[in-house]
Amino acid sequence: MPDPIPVLTIDGPSGAGKGTVSRTIAKRLGWHFLDSGAIYRALARAVMTRGTDTGDEQAVARVASEMDLEFICDEDVQIQLDGRDVTDSLYTEECGRVASKIAAFPAVRRALLEKQRAFRKSPGLVADGRDMGTVVFPEASYKVFLTATPEERARRRFLQLKGQGLDVNLDQIIKDLEERDRRDRERKEAPLVAAKGAVEIDSSALSVEEVVDRVLALLP
Repeated sequence: MPDPIPVLTIDGPSGAGKGTVSRTIAKRLGWHFLDSGAIYRALARAVMTRGTDTGDEQAVARVASEMDLEFICDEDVQIQLDGRDVTDSLYTEECGRVASKIAAFPAVRRALLEKQRAFRKSPGLVADGRDMGTVVFPEASYKVFLTATPEERARRRFLQLKGQGLDVNLDQIIKDLEERDRRDRERKEAPLVAAKGAVEIDSSALSVEEVVDRVLALLP
């Protein structure tokens, strides 16, 4: 039977360009968009705001079940957590570190699974994350694993943060990125791997438009 609501999953490590590529494709196709990394970052923000112990798996999972999360997609994507716009506060290095840590908890991943699957709506969904094609949407019609060299990913993150006026250190960004990669690859629950059947694209030397064109070429 043909898939009534097609899903395109774009997985890969931090800094590979998944978010920009996924949003661009979703807009061109008129499909819905899921940034699963933002969901984990929103949970990290909720955990920090509530003062929850980030090492307490069950306590973090309770916050995941209780939090009210909404994506508002206009020209940009606005993320509302418990009725408040938290978009700008989710992309700090601290939030990213906490998100990567709590994402390793099986109970947390189970609590957020249905929240993510609920984004699948007609006419289609572009899902960006680490385990979209392996765990959340294993039956997805189209799967991509987008990557880039660690040096290029760190450079992109450095320029992004500098552009926001933040005082950042490239060596520290490389260190944080390598540690995040290690946790993502080695976690027991949904480790970062290319999904079966996924097309791998290395974006190190490609522009956003070139990556978008390659992904769109996979769709009928």
